Amino acid sequence: MLVRKGAAFGTDHACARISSGILAAGSSTSLIYKAVNETALLSITAPGSIYEATWMKGGQRLVQIKNGRTRHYVNKDQCRCVMLRNGTLQIQRLEKADSGNYTVLVYQQDGKLKAEENIMFFVQEPVPQPILSAECRNKNVSVKCEVKQKAKDEAFIIELTQPTGKKIQKNATTLEWHGRNSGMFRCVVKNQVSEKMTEKVIKCPGKLDFYLILSIAGGAVFFVILVICLIYCIRRKKTKRHEGYEEERVMQTLPMDREKGMRELPQTPSTPTPRQLRVQQRPLPQPQGLQQALPPQPRPRPRTQPRTPNLPRERP
Repeated sequence: MLVRKGAAFGTDHACARISSGILAAGSSTSLIYKAVNETALLSITAPGSIYEATWMKGGQRLVQIKNGRTRHYVNKDQCRCVMLRNGTLQIQRLEKADSGNYTVLVYQQDGKLKAEENIMFFVQEPVPQPILSAECRNKNVSVKCEVKQKAKDEAFIIELTQPTGKKIQKNATTLEWHGRNSGMFRCVVKNQVSEKMTEKVIKCPGKLDFYLILSIAGGAVFFVILVICLIYCIRRKKTKRHEGYEEERVMQTLPMDREKGMRELPQTPSTPTPRQLRVQQRPLPQPQGLQQALPPQPRPRPRTQPRTPNLPRERP
């Protein structure tokens, strides 16, 4: 990210540079932000070709190019810097220690100063992933946006966006919001080199009212009673229908049983049996007066069957 400003730059860093006497009249100042382990290119904005240019950091010379030849004033491995033909300073595998004030002096071939440019260079760590949490309390919601890891001297902005607005705070690790609104919440953490976001839909139904609970309970009881009555009526109707079927079946089977009984009566034999003859010969009972007037009748002799004669047994 590159921000260029004029000589009247009003930040604290610019004030420090001016107080140290490094910034000259008519010089330009730039702000450059890069992340750790990236590669930075500090370029020269002066137009035309570059005959001689010298890069310095905090007043110490780093590298110089003159008539196409490059000269290092510090160790290449320690600096990790290379100067290109157009005067651009390339710094590889950036570290936080590479932050500082860089100055480049551009000279013409006759030795006159062509341009002086100052760059405020900042190397920052990428921001960590934010954590968005919520807690429902009765009908209110409490939302917290926080960052667990924060390096020393790291500046970033934390934002919490909710359905009705936004809350912003600088150089803080926690940002909270309390209210009654539910919906989409977004937590954003960012600095000049990175930005990370977490969002979540948060809904708090709230605590049920007492009358609402009573209404639900009453409705449930009424529904149970209605189901019981319906089951009772269905069973009663089935029982009556079954009884009607039974009565109809019995009425249909009675004539058939009578007809079957009449068909199965035994027929009287044409020849009377001895017992029937005795019953027929037995006199009928007479009134008491008639029994005294009539003389007694002799009883008929019972028929005796002839005895079979005993045959003499033969001797063996």
